Amino acid sequence: MGPDLKIADDAELLLLLSKGSKPAFDVLYNKYWKQVYNTAYKRLNDAERAQDIAQDVFVQLWIRGSKAPIANLPAYLLVAARNGVFKKMEKEAKYAALPDGAEEIESTAGRADANMLHDEFLKAFTDLVSTLPPQQQMIFSLRFNEGLSSQQIADQLNISPKTVRNQMGRALNTLRKSLFLLYVVIYFYQK
Repeated sequence: MGPDLKIADDAELLLLLSKGSKPAFDVLYNKYWKQVYNTAYKRLNDAERAQDIAQDVFVQLWIRGSKAPIANLPAYLLVAARNGVFKKMEKEAKYAALPDGAEEIESTAGRADANMLHDEFLKAFTDLVSTLPPQQQMIFSLRFNEGLSSQQIADQLNISPKTVRNQMGRALNTLRKSLFLLYVVIYFYQK
């Protein structure tokens, strides 16, 4: 790895990464690993699980390679770490609720049902987001899919940060109410 990579900015490193540059990946890994690990550790309070999540985040970054560009790498990595924590907690909660020996009893059909239910929930959530007014949809997407801050969204959409926060609050309020109902329906569907 040349000294020029150490001073390259994230955009340059991501461009090199999109071309399969292992040295560029190593620089990004060394630059952000601790931050990603700390994000996971704060939520889990478990070093081993936090390390697993940090590794998964960087594996996904490597695999992502040349797909859509990442506008804000630190925000992207923190959102990915947070999502990794949620996925791990969801998975662990599913198995923690099973009685002793149930892992062996759980059938392939049961896992297929759970996967189908998860897919249906994600589709329902996506459909729910698409019912938001267009500006709320865009702000929600920029915040949670792109990991942009309120100020960055305001700059990109040429609106005030207060408008971004107000629209985000309305979107979250709508989604929170609807998701609770969706969760109740899915919960009783599983019984």
